[in-house]
Amino acid sequence: MQGKAASAQTVASALEAAIHDHRLPPGTRLVEDELSEIYGVSRTQIRAALQALSHRRLVEHQRNRGTFVAQPSVREAREVFEARALLEPRTARSAALRMSDTNISALQAHIDAEHAALHAGQNGRAVSLSGQFHVEIARVADQSTIEAMISQLVVRSSLIIALYWQRRSALCESHAHGALMRAFVARDGALAEELMAQHLLDLVTSLDLRNQSSTPGSLREALI
Repeated sequence: MQGKAASAQTVASALEAAIHDHRLPPGTRLVEDELSEIYGVSRTQIRAALQALSHRRLVEHQRNRGTFVAQPSVREAREVFEARALLEPRTARSAALRMSDTNISALQAHIDAEHAALHAGQNGRAVSLSGQFHVEIARVADQSTIEAMISQLVVRSSLIIALYWQRRSALCESHAHGALMRAFVARDGALAEELMAQHLLDLVTSLDLRNQSSTPGSLREALI
């Protein structure tokens, strides 16, 4: 039983990474038989993995059609970033006032990993790391309820960016997070709040809320 659970979790983690890396764009159909063959596990384990991803709203089950990578609408895209704009600036202010030297070091290491991914051309990984940076800020602010909300919004944001980005600046640019870090080092709550608000606005304006990315030719092509 534990082996089955571990296998399902391994598949779920692999699929989640592929979604965040944009190897599986929004709207991609996830066929159980094909996934079972690719990962060498049973369809039961594949279903468990897809169910776990469904709980995280990374995939959607459509009646009589199958399971697809979630495809946020333009309306949801706007709502997600409006929600983030309401939550994150004040959270950044609180984080700045609570920031320890250990927190600073951890956040800087996170940014360094994000930049390394960008320089390596791993844009999907950079988006994932960028989003996690925002979750870590909420964690430093010690606001567990808001952290959970931001975490869910960041997951949707990653899909939205995959679907609607129109230029590389849809990735969190280095100067935006660098400016936030300087505010955190100075423990300047007001500046951190202002910078976060501007950062989220810049991120939204970098999206083209008209076009959608195309799906890969096959799951095997995307996953192997």
